[in-house]
Amino acid sequence: MLNEYLKKILAARVYDVAIESPLHTATFLSERLGNQIWFKREDKQPVYSFKIRGAYNKVVQLSEEEKAKGVIAASAGNHAQGLALAAKELGIRAVIVMPRTTPEIKVMSVRARGARVVLHGDSFDEAFKHSQKLVEDKGYTYVHPYDDPDTIAGQGTIGMEILRQLKHSPDAIFVPVGGGGLAAGVAAYVKALAPEVKVIAVESTESACLAAAKEAGSRVILPEVGIFADGVAVAQIGENTWEICKDYIDEVITCTPDEICAAIKDTFDDTRAVLEPAGALSVAGLKKYVEREQCSDQNLVAILSGANVNFDRLRYISEVAEIGEGREVILAVTIPEQPGSFQRFCSLLGRRPITEFNYRYGDDNEAQIYVGVKVDAEPGSRAALVDELREDGYPVLDISDDEIAKYHIRHMVGGHAPAHVSDERVYRFEFPERPGALLNFLKKLGKRFNISLFHYRNHGAAYGRVLVGLQIDDDKREQLHGYLEELGYRYWDETENPAYQLFLR
Repeated sequence: MLNEYLKKILAARVYDVAIESPLHTATFLSERLGNQIWFKREDKQPVYSFKIRGAYNKVVQLSEEEKAKGVIAASAGNHAQGLALAAKELGIRAVIVMPRTTPEIKVMSVRARGARVVLHGDSFDEAFKHSQKLVEDKGYTYVHPYDDPDTIAGQGTIGMEILRQLKHSPDAIFVPVGGGGLAAGVAAYVKALAPEVKVIAVESTESACLAAAKEAGSRVILPEVGIFADGVAVAQIGENTWEICKDYIDEVITCTPDEICAAIKDTFDDTRAVLEPAGALSVAGLKKYVEREQCSDQNLVAILSGANVNFDRLRYISEVAEIGEGREVILAVTIPEQPGSFQRFCSLLGRRPITEFNYRYGDDNEAQIYVGVKVDAEPGSRAALVDELREDGYPVLDISDDEIAKYHIRHMVGGHAPAHVSDERVYRFEFPERPGALLNFLKKLGKRFNISLFHYRNHGAAYGRVLVGLQIDDDKREQLHGYLEELGYRYWDETENPAYQLFLR
């Protein structure tokens, strides 16, 4: 099988529209991690993503009859742009079905390249089903974003370039995975010519379909897919890609959204380019690998797969990047309510910069403060700061990993609830972010219960996050939970959450 793919990759038609992307030395990250690290800059392609390679290689090999029907695909955005450009270059009609949650910049880019965009569903899989219906109804030729041998071969040219561009074979290549087209193509070429090189797949924890398949020994469908890293938001690894990945991918590393945000900052520091979440996924995986293996002086390559990110999503990314890297700690600290307390507390922090400080007068004896502090990224820095403050007599709670502390409490510190709001229960909700989503949520929730607390921010993330306080008697709680299940949104009971208890209860 590898020989067949090797032939296809060597014969792939990609350079009519794609460039041989540069291999960029990541100077800052290399020094920090003690390894030689390179970024394969696929964000520099004409559509700011590697997807142009596979899309063009597939379309150029279609028969004249297939081209005449017009082409169609389902895509979260990058394959869509690649296919739109390929179709434009070859004079073919193109229709792209995209999830409604696709970043606007990707939708605009597809339309700018002459393709017709159909927005349908909240995930790739819903968009894919609709695209298949259009194939049946209209007779379009479907061009799969990843699960096709010619598409895989087009992506495999990246592996060919990496081996040619480096003077010595890399120790490992880190590849982001959604449906697996890029990973399969790179693994097929690299393992055919340099089997000693590790090819390591990196997935988002919200869409780790290859990791699930590896564990099960066969392709599985994830019950739920998060879409923060929308470029890899796929519920099932491809059939053709699985046949390669199951044997030739050395391991799979999964990364959280916070870790991905930190990797976006790392790539910006070294390239001055802002990647989309899926585009920086390989860097996040590379960092976890180095930390786990404690390796040094190795040659490591991370494929930067794309840079199609909505500008407003940068608010969310910048907000959590420092936490994801472990360079910011968020603390709930109790200090005496008396003049000079804040000054004394700050003096204990030394030269550590304070990133945030929230406070509201509560009573005459104690003040509860919410404080963000920058720390070194070295392991143990957070714990060391907490220990220092406790040794000086301050009650401290590290809430850096608390979801409602990160996304809600920091914007709400302003006083506790009045005494008569004693029947308040607090819930955290997540729902796919799209126009009208918040209004729809309020219509469903607000008719039955009195809302005593509410916080929502549209900060460019793929999911809307809402913190809601509801006044509900204990004997009606089971009825409430039944209704919340009917709503269909993910939710968590946060009534006992320590950050809520300290700042808002």
